[in-house]
Amino acid sequence: MRILVTNDDGIDATGIGHLETIASELSDDVWVVAPATEQSAKGHSISLRDPVRLRSFGERRFSVDGTPADCVMMGIRHVMAEGGVDLVLSGINRGANVADDVTYSGTVAAAMEATLLGVPAIALSQEYRQGEPIHWDTGRSHGADVIRGALAVGWPKGVLININFPPVPPGDVAGVQACRQGQHDFTLQKPQMRTDPFGRDYFWLAGWGLNVEDAPEGTDLHALLANKISVTPIHLDMTHDATLERLAGAFA
Repeated sequence: MRILVTNDDGIDATGIGHLETIASELSDDVWVVAPATEQSAKGHSISLRDPVRLRSFGERRFSVDGTPADCVMMGIRHVMAEGGVDLVLSGINRGANVADDVTYSGTVAAAMEATLLGVPAIALSQEYRQGEPIHWDTGRSHGADVIRGALAVGWPKGVLININFPPVPPGDVAGVQACRQGQHDFTLQKPQMRTDPFGRDYFWLAGWGLNVEDAPEGTDLHALLANKISVTPIHLDMTHDATLERLAGAFA
């Protein structure tokens, strides 16, 4: 199995090193093509009007001056074009990518790009609590087994797998749960205005708290609150069938 590893936190991020270790438990043919700099929350964007530069950092390890989707395109269609790619692993992201996060996440976007290119893909993220150390060993300890379990089941084209590890040590993980995508409560969300040393206002567009305590059972949010590893299949076909049926009747 030929595995392409990427992320959105950048090629020097801690999480991608752990994901390389996980990938090496699954295969001895592991390649890394990751962003040269952090690309968090860039979503599924590609570089249309900027040059994309590829740099080698040794055998089977490359950086790209571009987005996570750029990296996957370069990895599948250029770096590993001869011989092909059997699996794309994206992460391990610093922080969870659950619920609506998947629409912003560069980590998930890399898996989306692979899915569009016909390659099975899995996004992996490690949740953490503010003020506490990140339990990278949780993803590293459980990652290979969860990936093997997902691969054994399989999934159809147009679907990717989104895995999130809870913010606890490996021994405190309460299990693995297959669950649906949850939904954040954004009612209190607003940009945070601050003032720089020169008296000029500026805004932070991220970093606010989101209420997840009432997350419904069966969702990825609820699984993490219960210290479980969440495994969620994400379908790229975002058509809402019930509304489509009503529209079809209205415009018939």
